[in-house]
Amino acid sequence: MSQQTSARRHSEVRTEHAGVWATGLAVFAGVLMLMIGSFQALQGVAAIVRDQFYVVTPRYVYDFDVTAWGWTHLVLGILVALAGLFIFTGHVWARAVGIAFAAANAISQFLFLPYYPVWSVVMIALDIAVIWALCVYGRRAAEQTGYTRR
Repeated sequence: MSQQTSARRHSEVRTEHAGVWATGLAVFAGVLMLMIGSFQALQGVAAIVRDQFYVVTPRYVYDFDVTAWGWTHLVLGILVALAGLFIFTGHVWARAVGIAFAAANAISQFLFLPYYPVWSVVMIALDIAVIWALCVYGRRAAEQTGYTRR
């Protein structure tokens, strides 16, 4: 009898602990997406307003107009920030959209490497952290904490 009670308590503690981690990772991903989206939008505004700000590496495989990149980064930054806001709703679709936008942002930063290499690598690392956090965030653990809605 006492072994069953002890096993049940241990199971409840483990479930609570997993639920707290899941919720924490979702909040982490949402906040990080808000920051990434804001940085991305500011990066886009800098490229639109002053396209000589970014130095272009000569003869790089991917050669794009800096002003076009500015508009791309501005729009993508706004979308990533909005997806970050929707992560806080707890909907599963928001998590899927967040993963898709973080992946798109990582790809755009990879293509932006010749213009601002260190910043692009930092942004790719942050995008990977967001993708990881949203993939680890499971529905069962979120439902146990009451964080998700259907």
